[in-house]
Amino acid sequence: MKVIDIINNSDKTVFSFELLPPLKGNDAGNIYRTIESLIDFDPKYINITTHRDEMVFKELPDGTIEKRTVRKRPGTVAIAAAIQHKYGIPVVPHILCGGFSKSETEHVLIDLNFMGISNVLALRGDGLKTDNMFRPNPDGHANANQLVEQIVNLREGKYLEPDLKNNAPLDFCIGVAGYPEKHFECPNFDTDMIYLKQKVDAGADYIVTQMFFNNEVYYNFVDKCRAAGITVPIIPGIKPINLKNQLTVLPKIFSIDLPQELATELAKCKDDQEAKVVGTEWAIYQSKDLVAHNVPSLHMYTYGVSDNARKIVKAVF
Repeated sequence: MKVIDIINNSDKTVFSFELLPPLKGNDAGNIYRTIESLIDFDPKYINITTHRDEMVFKELPDGTIEKRTVRKRPGTVAIAAAIQHKYGIPVVPHILCGGFSKSETEHVLIDLNFMGISNVLALRGDGLKTDNMFRPNPDGHANANQLVEQIVNLREGKYLEPDLKNNAPLDFCIGVAGYPEKHFECPNFDTDMIYLKQKVDAGADYIVTQMFFNNEVYYNFVDKCRAAGITVPIIPGIKPINLKNQLTVLPKIFSIDLPQELATELAKCKDDQEAKVVGTEWAIYQSKDLVAHNVPSLHMYTYGVSDNARKIVKAVF
């Protein structure tokens, strides 16, 4: 079932969450344990992140430096298909611009269609850590707007090879990302809103937001989107804080603000366990307020940490 149909056919806020594929060399056990700890609360869909190749450098015994290309978390398509088959829950694999050509993207979408997966989240993704700016792959997309256009073309049976015959349409529901506190690369919020509207106008069905810790930021973002003519559902993304160092790490990595009340309480914590308690209580507070405001879906960034996620969902749903 498509995410947009799940949302449109529900008269209340639905619950969804996001998982990381296993690290290379690991099995899917932790993924399944996370799902099974949350399945009692009827998650309507599960997002699966995708990870591009990375450049790593290793010093050899002779003192020279070896550069290697590695993908630390392969298997997004396979684990997504396994989850949907095992649990009967729709999955939403992420499709990235960064690290992939248009042809590779088309092949992944064909594979997903064959496996009965009809939802994707279209993202530009991050650049390489060795680059100071995002660089698309040769024959790849430079931004998510172009990626959405490719997926929409496949909805209409338009493949990259124009001479193909009897083309079957690949009818995907397309989600895109929104940034309530603006994308860190954008010069201002208005420019970021222009880019977001381009993604929606290209054919995106809904928006899921980056994490935020002040619900007013989300409500203001929705108001600005509506004023800009963006009418698709806007799903809030919630990230429970699990570690004390996330007080400084999250604002640095994601260019977001933490409310002073939350920052003060985290600063008082002596260790990660205390920080997790504070983070859980804050996420419950956020989630209850969002559900009271009838958000279409509450999307939780669990990233494999399920114990506090279960407490939050149990308190809210």
